[in-house]
Amino acid sequence: MLVSYQTFMIRVENLSKAFGPKVAVNRISFSVEKGEVLGFLGPNGAGKSTSMRMITGFIPPSEGKITVGGYDMVADPIPAKRLIGYLPENAPSYADMTVSGFLGFCAELRGLRGDEKKKAVNRAVEMCFLESVYYQSVDTLSKGYRHRTCFAQSIIHDPDILILDEPTDGLDPNQKHEIRSLIRRMGEKKVIIFSTHILEEVEAVCSRAIIIDRGQIVANGTPQELKQKSDLAGAVLLCASGVTAAEVTDRLANVSGARKTTIVKQDQGKIWARVYPKSESRNGELARAVHQAVQGWAIEELHTEEGRLDEVFRNITLPDTAKEETK
Repeated sequence: MLVSYQTFMIRVENLSKAFGPKVAVNRISFSVEKGEVLGFLGPNGAGKSTSMRMITGFIPPSEGKITVGGYDMVADPIPAKRLIGYLPENAPSYADMTVSGFLGFCAELRGLRGDEKKKAVNRAVEMCFLESVYYQSVDTLSKGYRHRTCFAQSIIHDPDILILDEPTDGLDPNQKHEIRSLIRRMGEKKVIIFSTHILEEVEAVCSRAIIIDRGQIVANGTPQELKQKSDLAGAVLLCASGVTAAEVTDRLANVSGARKTTIVKQDQGKIWARVYPKSESRNGELARAVHQAVQGWAIEELHTEEGRLDEVFRNITLPDTAKEETK
């Protein structure tokens, strides 16, 4: 049954997947609107790829519901799958085919024929920068070009929804930049979900991110919202010269809105210190209070820090004992 999807293109409700006694995905729920680029983050084995395989209809869920473009993926999979382009993990392809033959084959699988097929292949080749390897067989390609070829098959039918599992895996820095730029552009008009282990990729590309750990969603928000969960969010970093560490900690101990002060580094007569805010003092007031407190010192640097996604990711996904070991 087709339902309205004016506000969302993908809705996942209480989705679970068990492989025997192991629960890989445990009752996750989220939705994605058109124009969103959703980053899917998590440690290895967290359930990212399993979730993507269920959303694309590649494997059935143990329980829960997946709605894609208004279609139930289990009850009405064909029209739902027509809306999706899928780049699986490890970019599988047919090694004995040429890039040209593989993309032509994929276009025909998507129902494209004649001029429509030719235009679709040419568009995908151009978007993924495959002109130089168009007539090569897939087994002669570098890992990066092989990955790009599989990316090209996922967009060959210009789908409304893209599900990308590690889309920049194996690419060099220039190729990563190209693919990220492509995802950003396509994300303005499509729904895109992609998994990644590269946190800078989330900040560069995503409008929202979900962190999944041990099969459950443990965080969901924009990159900026997630960074606000960092212990460093709103902290003030300063560099002073001509003072001692004891003077710094004594002067900053009673600053309004400060929770604690730590000495970060001492080098060649300079001291770097970080002042951590109380939870209610992350709106710039702490920086003003610190600036007032250090009047008369030789201050070479003073700025408010953003939170860091890597710290948030580690704090959310590592067991407490491991967090202590990595401090």
